[in-house]
Amino acid sequence: MVAEKEINNEGVCSQTGVYMKNEMELIFDAISNNESFARVAVAAFVSPLNPTLEEMADIKTAVSEAVTNSIIHGYENLYGYGRRGEVPVAHPSIKPGKVRLHCMLGGDVLHIEVEDKGKGIPDISQAMEPLFTTKPQLERSGMGFAFMEAFMDDLEVESEVGKGTIVRMKKKLGTDSWIGSEE
Repeated sequence: MVAEKEINNEGVCSQTGVYMKNEMELIFDAISNNESFARVAVAAFVSPLNPTLEEMADIKTAVSEAVTNSIIHGYENLYGYGRRGEVPVAHPSIKPGKVRLHCMLGGDVLHIEVEDKGKGIPDISQAMEPLFTTKPQLERSGMGFAFMEAFMDDLEVESEVGKGTIVRMKKKLGTDSWIGSEE
């Protein structure tokens, strides 16, 4: 069995003594156009680790879902999220708000935080149930948290009504190379 590398708070691997930590942080307006920007930025950030196409797709999907949730549910900015991209007539304006995206690579583990200072989630357990949505009129599938949970190795949601939400996710990269070697 292959032992996992341990990265301390300074980003140094306990096995090799090599500095293996890299971080980035983006803060952007809570508008629909920035969801694709966030997805591509995280993909570019993680690309030096040469993730598989499947790992990259998983990461991009999870980031997309977390950022979209912040925009639509945290700030209720529905512009651009109507049926087939149409703008709902009742929601033509964009409410002010920022989404914070923080990524850290510690060795071969990607840590992602998506944070908003929006309205918060009253019942996290209910919100994380597959098919639950508070925006059925926008044809939302209610699968955002389910996708995040399925595509990432760890998912944690912290929220307070009226103060916002933080979604924390982890993904170990390069699992193809060690999965077969455990036998």
